Amino acid sequence: MTTLFKRCSTLLLISAMALLQACSTPQIDDYAKEKPVLELDKYFNGTLDAYGVFTDRSGQVVKRFTVVMDCTWNGNSGVLDEAFTYSDGTKQRRVWRLTRHADGRFTGTADDVVGTANGQQRGNAFYWTYTLALPVDGNIINVQFDDWMYLMNDKSDAQQSQHEQMGCGLR
Repeated sequence: MTTLFKRCSTLLLISAMALLQACSTPQIDDYAKEKPVLELDKYFNGTLDAYGVFTDRSGQVVKRFTVVMDCTWNGNSGVLDEAFTYSDGTKQRRVWRLTRHADGRFTGTADDVVGTANGQQRGNAFYWTYTLALPVDGNIINVQFDDWMYLMNDKSDAQQSQHEQMGCGLR
């Protein structure tokens, strides 16, 4: 009985480890060798049309959007001026002010971002985290965003997170 118990315990432990590994989040360095390389200051330069969805934690789509982005860079500083139109007819504007750092990190601010957004770029991927102060039913709720952006080819990208998914294309 002891041998059977040990075998079952070992199998259970291996299964639990595999399940935990399957649920682990990707790391930015996992994408270091992926091509084409996403260079934010080159890709987000000019006018882009984008689209996306907001999802809740279960993956349910709660709102769709389109956005026109006017993007400019001057050295290590960039401005992404976003004009959103949501599926419920509401409109919103967000102006990101980004700074590129020598080690592949980016920081960013916007009027509705609490504190500073922090991101990293490796290979074809960009990952950043930030907290948005979102108006909901007359109240402001701080929502944490974990965004992953992947360059699919030289003309488009796909971005996804727990709360937002977006695709962009050159205009």
